Amino acid sequence: IACPPDTAAGHGPAACFLFSPSCCMLTESHFHAPWWARNAHLQTILPKWLRRSPARFTPERFELADGDFVDLAWSGAISPDERPLLVLFHGLEGSIHSHYAKGLFAHLQRQGNDAVLMHFRGCSGEPNRLLRAYHSGAIEDAEAVIAELGRRFPGKPLIAIGYSLGGNMLVNLLARACPDELTAAVVISAPLQLASCADRVNQGFSRVYQSYLLRTMRANLQSKIRHQAAAQSRWQPEQVDRIATLRDFDEQVTAPLHGFDSADHYYQTCSGLGLLARIPIPTLVIHAADDPFMTQAVIPTPEQLSPLVRYELSRCGGHVGFLHGTPWRPRFWLEERISQWLREQTQDASR
Repeated sequence: IACPPDTAAGHGPAACFLFSPSCCMLTESHFHAPWWARNAHLQTILPKWLRRSPARFTPERFELADGDFVDLAWSGAISPDERPLLVLFHGLEGSIHSHYAKGLFAHLQRQGNDAVLMHFRGCSGEPNRLLRAYHSGAIEDAEAVIAELGRRFPGKPLIAIGYSLGGNMLVNLLARACPDELTAAVVISAPLQLASCADRVNQGFSRVYQSYLLRTMRANLQSKIRHQAAAQSRWQPEQVDRIATLRDFDEQVTAPLHGFDSADHYYQTCSGLGLLARIPIPTLVIHAADDPFMTQAVIPTPEQLSPLVRYELSRCGGHVGFLHGTPWRPRFWLEERISQWLREQTQDASR
């Protein structure tokens, strides 16, 4: 297979290695980038601007045992039949309004599928009550929501889908405490090696994505400092303004706030790469070799995969991109692949 162009610094040689004969046990994705969107950054950025329609959803506030809450977004009334209920987890600073989430919601609604998205704490547009936030390995809120869904809809299969940070969190959940209610999962563009991703996003054009994310993260933290005494005693506004990289944020905020000794300790503890072998249910993992948030370090060897994990790697696709079709009629391959996977799991379950 020909090597892709070096659309993101450091990724051309990696992609050549990935598709060499020594890596033939890794499944090559059927996705092929069109001529007009072969650049990793175009694949990453264009979907945001091509999805202009607002998401249609029904909100619900779900109270947590520690006194905080997470907000759920429902695709509509849940059908009483045995069709699976999809449980979605968004990426860093994402929400139901993120292009991938509202796109999948609209796609599932058109096909008559049931879905619910769990917002991580503080990501639904309203600050959460406690100082605690969320991170790549925080599985407790997802466990509580999935347990509640199992109580509300007994016997209805649950399939989890995690994007980016939500995908890494989902790998942690599946490997460390897979809920009995889950029957299958999909993990998309997940930063499975957190340290390398933190370094990669601080290089080249990828720093644009880092700046975009940090603006929201700093603003949310400043809001907590203004309204919570606990935040006021832990951080100064000037200190927050000086945070310039995601690694700095994890060192000064994420790690101490959630019981880690440092950013490196957080990365080592919560990276999903070493957990893939422990996943006990059918799981589809989708990744693009040119993802501008990541390096080759996130890609597992065949020995690191559970027999129940199907890892699909494409040469191009960017970060949660995977656009194809024509410029005047673009299509979103991820939605098509997820629907195909759902049909496969439903057929397997009925045999």
